[in-house]
Amino acid sequence: MGAPAGLAVRAAAAAALVSAGLAGCAAATTGQVPGPLSSTRRAGGSASGASQGPPVTVYVIAGGAVVAIRAAAGTPGRVIAAGTVPDAIAVTPDGKTAYAVDAYNSNLIPINTATLAAGRRITVGERLMGIGITPDGRTAYVLSYETGTVIPVSTATGKPGADISVGGAGTFPTAIAVTPDGKTAYVPATTSAGKEVVTPIDTATGTAGKPISAGTSHAGGCDADVIAITPDGKTAYVTNYTNGTVIPISTATGTAAPPIRTGTNPSAIAITPDGTTAYVTSQGSGTVTPIQVATNTPGPPIKIGKPINPIASGCATYAIAITPDGKTAYVTSYNDGTVIPISTATGTAGPPIRTGTNPSDIAITPDGETAYVSNKGSGTVTPIDTATNTPGTPIRAGSGPGPIAIAR
Repeated sequence: MGAPAGLAVRAAAAAALVSAGLAGCAAATTGQVPGPLSSTRRAGGSASGASQGPPVTVYVIAGGAVVAIRAAAGTPGRVIAAGTVPDAIAVTPDGKTAYAVDAYNSNLIPINTATLAAGRRITVGERLMGIGITPDGRTAYVLSYETGTVIPVSTATGKPGADISVGGAGTFPTAIAVTPDGKTAYVPATTSAGKEVVTPIDTATGTAGKPISAGTSHAGGCDADVIAITPDGKTAYVTNYTNGTVIPISTATGTAAPPIRTGTNPSAIAITPDGTTAYVTSQGSGTVTPIQVATNTPGPPIKIGKPINPIASGCATYAIAITPDGKTAYVTSYNDGTVIPISTATGTAGPPIRTGTNPSDIAITPDGETAYVSNKGSGTVTPIDTATNTPGTPIRAGSGPGPIAIAR
């Protein structure tokens, strides 16, 4: 049974959230970039720590390929063929391999980050739409939207393991997050029966646990879940697009706490590195809601921009990434062509930073010095100096750039 057409559109957007900001670790969908790794101060400048290893590289999916941008040069280094419809990308924690997901050809494509050469394609699942990598880098988990399964792939051998069902056909997984200890993967999914569920997977045995209810769903259009896990691994936060809520799940007990009210159509979530606050962007209201993790209470919404028309935009979202020091959250404003910096200390938005047309995804270098924003409408990637919040020269990437990952 295939996915509803509208929901399939949303799946691609959800896949983008899985991969956005997954530099060095794909164990979360928060847009946070783990460290320590080296990066550049600004595109076109000299790389900090350049003598300590391979150059910092920004990988962006654009024009049906993966475009590798060497950050020090600020220009595309290579266009890497990645199948027909690549829709997600993640980098192993050691930074040696990037994996691109070719959605409709059912391939996982490894890319050597030192040589920028694609390796042998790994055939897995059907209609792939997302990826998560364990913190030890040994396993990549790929979501099969068509079959309602998760496929583990050994990064050492490139061989897929047995499919793990998270509901089977009629259940459409939309994201994945792995706990910091690597023991459990959590997979939110929308069902054709109008339910939202989160399935825990034991990574040691490859077995799925009992699904956790996360509310109801319209099971169509741009309705899907994204998920983030706190740095201490105690709580998973999953959005419910239909109900305008976030559901906290205890990883110790596998139980959901009462839903937390956010804005309309929450579509992205990021958690500060110290684990104190989760920030939830809401597509339908153009807001960001801060949630105190200790009490699960929402703060006043922060206005970001105009609400996004979900279908007209191809299910675009307000993407979010937080600097490694936790001081600033950067949120894309799709309709306004800007990125909004939010002070996490005061909960206030700073002046908009001009990017290209329709900014859609964002990732921050591990040293926190540069944010890279893909601009779907103008075919560019804009580097932003986080010290001054000034944009650099846009980098040509190709048509419709989306998901971003950063590696060194």
